[in-house]
Amino acid sequence: MSQKNKLSSEQQESLLSVLEIRFENNMHRHKNIEWEKVQLKLKANLEKLWSLDEMERTEGEPDVVGYDEETKEYIFYDCAAESPKGRRSICYDHEALEKRKENKPKNSAVNMASEMGIQILNETEYRELQKYGKFDTKTSSWILTPSNIRKLGGAIFSDFRYDTVFVYHNGADSYYAARGFRGSLRI
Repeated sequence: MSQKNKLSSEQQESLLSVLEIRFENNMHRHKNIEWEKVQLKLKANLEKLWSLDEMERTEGEPDVVGYDEETKEYIFYDCAAESPKGRRSICYDHEALEKRKENKPKNSAVNMASEMGIQILNETEYRELQKYGKFDTKTSSWILTPSNIRKLGGAIFSDFRYDTVFVYHNGADSYYAARGFRGSLRI
């Protein structure tokens, strides 16, 4: 693991404390999962702990939303009420970023997710997230775009309005102050 992607002992303990409090305050997201087992897995995967810290640093408020029995991995999603503030005003991917000649955003959702070591939520995961609360009622989030849509220059995003998850399209090079992206991480 590179020094860049490493947390100090103090940072690790601080993050684990934040994650534990969030875990305990939101038991409806992870019924039948024990924090002690999650914590052991986190301490054994320091690079992934760094990725969770990046999710937290960009205001995603990551939390456990499931456990994959087949892969034996805990699944974390960004659970901030609105699209993470530290990941807004970005276009969809690097190709879209390069396409813009004027008023370029600082980054793209795909680039940021890669740099953070996380995955952008796909439509199914985004809909799953909505079972745990009402997310993106004032913002929207880029979601993983199928290649056939992306080849034509588009990208998709979602939000939650009128008690419904909506999936929309936009040019991949568009960006808005109220649109970011949500990520997932498996540990």
